[in-house]
Amino acid sequence: MEYAQGEVGRVFYARFDHGDDILEGLTRLAEKEQLRNGWFQLFGGLLAADVVTGPEEPVMPPKPVWGKVKDSREILGVGSIFFDGDKPLLHMHAAMGHHGDTLTGCVRKHTEVYLLIEAVIYELKGMDITRPWFEKGGFNRPELG
Repeated sequence: MEYAQGEVGRVFYARFDHGDDILEGLTRLAEKEQLRNGWFQLFGGLLAADVVTGPEEPVMPPKPVWGKVKDSREILGVGSIFFDGDKPLLHMHAAMGHHGDTLTGCVRKHTEVYLLIEAVIYELKGMDITRPWFEKGGFNRPELG
């Protein structure tokens, strides 16, 4: 385990409307505000997303199992924002429910809002965390500077 100590800096509230792409919007916010280290929480309605629901086997690097959200679902999610060079990389996990059935996973792309999603984004200050490629694991892993 590695860890860093810092403080909460700026706090942002973001409203995503019907049809918006959540990950695209959060990425644009991080770029515009130079939010290099952050944490976010969100909730609301999700219409579509591509989600990794786990690895086929618990090995490194993992072979992801993909799922698709194609119906309206309630979403409750958390994630981090760290840069790799000049590019913000987001990592979000969420529980997405529909009529009592819940899909939980790593939300990766094509994140389309149904009606409304609200997010609070916290800037983490006093830490130098990046998300470079981790060859052994086959993913971008946070590195503490």
